[in-house]
Amino acid sequence: MGNMFMDAKQFKKILEEGEGISIEFKICQSGPEDDTYETVCSFSNRVGGDIFLGVSNSGIVKGIPKDSVKQYINDVISVASNPDNFTPIIYLAPKAFEYNGKMIIHIHIPLSSEVYRFKGVVYDRTNDADVKVISTDALTAMCIRKQKVHTERMVYPSVTDDDLRFDLFPKIRQMAVNHRPKHPWKDMSDKEIIQSAGLYSEDHKTGKFGYNLAAIMLLGKDHVIKRICPTYCTDAIFRKVNVDRFDDRQVIETNLIESYDKLMDFAEKHLLDKFHLEDGKSISLSGIISKEMLVNTLMHREFISPYIAKFVIEKDRMYVENANRAASAGAITLDNFDPKPKNPIIAAFFRNIGYADSLGSGIRKLYKYVKLYSGKDPLLIEGDVFKIIVPLDDNYSFDVESFKKLTGQKGNEDDRIDETSLLDDLTASELKVYKLIIGGAAMTTEDMGASIGVTSRSVKSTVSKLVAKGYIKRIGGDRGGRWVKLK
Repeated sequence: MGNMFMDAKQFKKILEEGEGISIEFKICQSGPEDDTYETVCSFSNRVGGDIFLGVSNSGIVKGIPKDSVKQYINDVISVASNPDNFTPIIYLAPKAFEYNGKMIIHIHIPLSSEVYRFKGVVYDRTNDADVKVISTDALTAMCIRKQKVHTERMVYPSVTDDDLRFDLFPKIRQMAVNHRPKHPWKDMSDKEIIQSAGLYSEDHKTGKFGYNLAAIMLLGKDHVIKRICPTYCTDAIFRKVNVDRFDDRQVIETNLIESYDKLMDFAEKHLLDKFHLEDGKSISLSGIISKEMLVNTLMHREFISPYIAKFVIEKDRMYVENANRAASAGAITLDNFDPKPKNPIIAAFFRNIGYADSLGSGIRKLYKYVKLYSGKDPLLIEGDVFKIIVPLDDNYSFDVESFKKLTGQKGNEDDRIDETSLLDDLTASELKVYKLIIGGAAMTTEDMGASIGVTSRSVKSTVSKLVAKGYIKRIGGDRGGRWVKLK
């Protein structure tokens, strides 16, 4: 948003959207207080953002006294540039503008590669709240997010040929040829493939050469991977009957190539493979969806993070989640996604052996095939933990629904939402939550909050309002129950 001129139409839209990951309102009738600077700090440590002084938390414009505007702006600049307050200091350029006869001060906070502290405390932004960063894991995630160098390029000179699985190369070579018959890896030696794939490189800080983290994750022996990334694994869980624990579980701690095979076997074991024809050929919808989810969580995760990656299959949804070096936060859709590989070396290797296609194609496939598989859209949430949620409905059949529409029978029309009929009765945030509950996957309040940029507490409050207005009701308990639409 920057420090551009703020027109009335633009500001009105911000007020309607409300506070979120990068928007904050402060009343500041008596001047900016510490909570304003805590938000400055949290925005600097997250994705940047915009603070508006003179507005209540609920988006009601109160205004700043006109004779105090200049002093407030000077106070903000002075506090932010004082090393006793901010470490490192931050340079801000607040701007004042008028809206409906009231003065507002706009403070834009840019995205930064530094970790900022306000009065010795690190603050981060979680949905629409500023939170103190206390745990080492949270601070590690922040530092990873701000690193300019991909961690997969970290060089480990002490790792030798004996630490790698050279026995995998016949399989790798064959997979590359199966993917592309004239693939150059067909006639390369093992070491030439390693060089071609960028798995052996120079540490520009020390000048030493060695295998990098990408090589270790793709080809490392299990004990070597565990030595370098102690918490690395993918926890595969199946729970439909025993929802408090699990019905089946497999902790996979091997290299990425074999991890993919093991995880796909787990998915095939526990997912219903519905019949579907595409271009006259039978295809496996569950196989395509599982592949896209698992490839994403294997090749785009942040391996040095202590966060445990998961692949979970439940009765009404399945999901993957992994540590992530987030460039932004919130829901990813077909309209807003900007494909950027988190681990370019590993992503390129996966493409060479046919595990992955062109950059960005995975998201498009997920939206296409999840709709065919369950009748609903997937949910992708960007953040320090990246999450893909896919709704499951064993009773849904695209072919049956298509036949009903052709024959005039009643299909899923009752699940459609006429937004225009709801706009007068629901606020923008209520409509967003309503659409997620009715049309999306089975999600927790935390997932919903991450999707629309508010806290889980705000989601719970909104759900209560939707119940009070008679739009939804709960059938069953918290664990096995579900929400149903009343209007």
